[in-house]
Amino acid sequence: MQAVLPQIESLGASLVVLCPQLPQFTKPGAEAQKLGFPILTDHDNQVGDAYGLTFRLPDDLIEVYKKIGVDLPRYNGDESWRLSIPARIVIRRDGIVAAAEADPDYTHRPEVEPTIDVLRRL
Repeated sequence: MQAVLPQIESLGASLVVLCPQLPQFTKPGAEAQKLGFPILTDHDNQVGDAYGLTFRLPDDLIEVYKKIGVDLPRYNGDESWRLSIPARIVIRRDGIVAAAEADPDYTHRPEVEPTIDVLRRL
C-alpha cells in the first residue's frame, strides 16, 4: 500500500490501516518499513465487529497457536481469540461506504487497483 499512497493522496483520499494488534506490536514494523500512513488499533475489534469483519478462531486452532507460541491475547490485548477478515473499505466524506471488499480467506487480499478506480469515480 505504501507504493500507491501518493496516488491515493493525489485523488484526495487518505489511507488508514485498522487492526486489532496493540501499537507496541504494529509500530516497530511500520517504522522499519517507513510507512506513510497510520496503523490504528481496533481495540476489542469494535470497528471490525460493526462491519461484520471479525471471527473467533476455532478451539482446535487456538490450541495449535498456543503450541507454536502465538500469543494472540498478548498481541491484541484481550482474551477473545478473534481476528479481522482482511478488507478494504472506501468511505466517502459524508460517511457513506462507497465500496467494500473482503474475503475470509486471509491469503486473498483485496487488490489495490479496484480501490483506485473507486476513488477516481468519487
